[in-house]
Amino acid sequence: MKKIVVAGGCFWGVAEYYRRLKGIEHVEAGYAQGLTENPTYEQVSYTDSQHAEVVMLEYNEQKISLMKIMEHLFRMIDPTSLNKQGNDVGTQYRTGVYYLDEEDKEIIEGFINLQRKQYDKPIVVEVEALKKFWKAEEYHQEYLVKQPTGYCHVDMSLIEPHEMKENI
Repeated sequence: MKKIVVAGGCFWGVAEYYRRLKGIEHVEAGYAQGLTENPTYEQVSYTDSQHAEVVMLEYNEQKISLMKIMEHLFRMIDPTSLNKQGNDVGTQYRTGVYYLDEEDKEIIEGFINLQRKQYDKPIVVEVEALKKFWKAEEYHQEYLVKQPTGYCHVDMSLIEPHEMKENI
């Protein structure tokens, strides 16, 4: 299994979107790239912790590639929007890809470079080595499964039927 961490605004929708994809074996909402050790949602939301809301993806690269994971990220976000996705505004809602394996950096940057010509504005998706991942509180895990009418800026209909796991 491979791991990658993505940020695409509020982690509830990002986590649920990826949870539905074939090849994604485990999804965990959390916080990354900030200053605070073991941050809480309140610290990330209401202080300058510099953390992003992120999702750790554990995936089977025989079933889904990192390029395909990137494609899905770009389907669900506006990669030109700085610190804002949907109605959520703040540095914790920035977009990013945080890699654990140095060889993934080239794939991520290559994908983003190919996307640049499709946008009139600069792409502002962070690409960095993962500094530290902190799992979010349990009530954030599978939030939209527990709260199906909860707020979500991500359009789940962007997943093609053939990309979707069965029994979701």
